[in-house]
Amino acid sequence: MIDINTVFSAIVAFSLFLLFLSMILVCIRIVQGPHAGDRVVALDMLCLLGVGMAALAAIINDSMAFVDVVLGIALIGFLATVAFAVFIQRGTTQSGED
Repeated sequence: MIDINTVFSAIVAFSLFLLFLSMILVCIRIVQGPHAGDRVVALDMLCLLGVGMAALAAIINDSMAFVDVVLGIALIGFLATVAFAVFIQRGTTQSGED
């Protein structure tokens, strides 16, 4: 019979690997993004991947302290995305583009 802790550890390790791989791909998009909007979306995705990493850390350590960190990172990421979107929109309307 398969031990549930072994399965749990394998799932967590695979999840961490996928999150790390996604972070690498998102960082490539941030560097190569042809437009500012692409970079903003990639930064938002990077923030969400950080939230996922912190959530997995909370699961691994069985600690509720990481949940506060997850909520804080998510809130800061959302506010930063909104601020960047407003900044980009103001930049396009001032330069005369539609």
